[in-house]
Formats: sequence, C-alpha cells, structure tokens
Amino acid sequence: MNTLLDGLKLPESARWHDGRLWLANWGSGEILAVTPGGESEVIANVPAAMPLTFDWLPDGRLLIVDGPNASLLNADLSGYADLSPVAAFCNEVVTDGRGNAFVNGSHDLQAPGVIAVVTPDGEVRQVADGILFGNGMAITPDDKTLIVAESYGCRLTAFDIAEDGSLSGRRVWAELGGDHPDGICLDADGAVWYADVANKHCVRVREGGEVLQKVEADRGCFSCTLGGEDGSSLYVLAAEWHGWENPFGDGPTGQVQVTEVG
Repeated sequence: MNTLLDGLKLPESARWHDGRLWLANWGSGEILAVTPGGESEVIANVPAAMPLTFDWLPDGRLLIVDGPNASLLNADLSGYADLSPVAAFCNEVVTDGRGNAFVNGSHDLQAPGVIAVVTPDGEVRQVADGILFGNGMAITPDDKTLIVAESYGCRLTAFDIAEDGSLSGRRVWAELGGDHPDGICLDADGAVWYADVANKHCVRVREGGEVLQKVEADRGCFSCTLGGEDGSSLYVLAAEWHGWENPFGDGPTGQVQVTEVG
C-alpha cells in the first residue's frame, strides 16, 4: 500500500464523498476531507476527542456523532438528537435513503451494546440489542439491509430494515474466525471489506464468510472505504494501537494508506 497522508493521531470513519476521502481524526476532534493527491482540509472541529464518526442525510446534511456525550450533531455542532436515553457511549453512525440515522453504542464497553435509530422526525428509539461491541455499519443500496461489525463477536451481523427504521430478521452475515472487524464498507458486488486492528489487515468477504481478498498493513487497520475515480481504490485508515489507556501512544502514527483492489 502507498501512504497518502500521515501525521494523524487515530484516523477512523472512512467515507468517500464528493470526490474526496473523509475521515475523523480521533484525538484532535477533526473531521478531514482528503483529495486523491493527499491535500487535506479541516471540515469541522468537535470538542470530543473520541469516538467521533459521521455520515450524510439524503439531502446532503452532515451528521456527526459525539461519542462520549451520546449526541448526534449537525455540521455546525448544534444538537440533532440526544442519544443518552439508549446509550451512554456511542460509536458508529450510518444513514439510509429515507433519512433514518442508525447509531450503535452501549452503557458499558464491556457489556453487549445496542443499535438505535433516529428518524427524520427526531424520534430516538432502540431497535436492536445484544451487539458485541458494535463497530462499522453499512446499508445496502436498496435500503433493505443493515450490516454491523460485532468486534467482540468476530462476525458481521445483518438485519432487515423496515420503512420506519425498525430492524428484524437478525442473522449472521459472515463468521470471521479470529478476526475482529472494525470499520466496514460494501463494494459493487455486495461483498464487504472490513478493517482489523489486531491483525493489521483489511479483508474482503462474501455473505456466508468466503474470503475473497486480503490486504496487509504495517499497523492496525481501523477503517476502510472504496473510492477514487472508478471506485477501485481501497483507502485504509491505519495507526499503531496501544490500548484504551494510551490510545495515541507516544506520537501520531495514523496514516491514510491506499491500494488498488479492482
């Protein structure tokens, strides 16, 4: 893989949007947009250091998860939704074409967590529980299926999405053996790429668990997404991981790495 950008603290939440790679730089509270040439722009500064994730509503509005404060924010950091009734600590967010925002989180990092939905009219409600450390999430293009990475469960789990954002039909989408999936993305064939911090790689897997491709890195892989002119570039957000007590180590080791995957 080639290094596109370095000097980041802990990059997470990879998204390809409007011709640029977007990411959350945990520890600095920044949301960055990065061109294919490696030029970066700070889009937002959020007081919370980590977790910090984001996605866009169908009308183009940016939503930001302030994880420690269990809040969903607008781009100007005004409040969009209070998530504290369902979780004390929130992580990933993903939106569907109806304007529903799905957020995972928990009241205790060592206990199973939940998935909540925030509907376009502002209602916040829990729609799934028993999630073993929910991490990356993705929604299929038809808005019918949500896939969540259960890091402690070593699996990808799928749900059917109803019109009102309710989830049902819970099932294992793929068992991942000893891998602990973090950030994920869907590709054009309906396969999932997932990042794995401990095993320092990103893996492309088909529903059912068949491994299709693997990309190795020299440090932990936290998130990944497909982008570039034709969508064949895999952007990997990577950093050395020193544990929750010292997440940033002795200095910035975060990088954006990129490779062609077809």
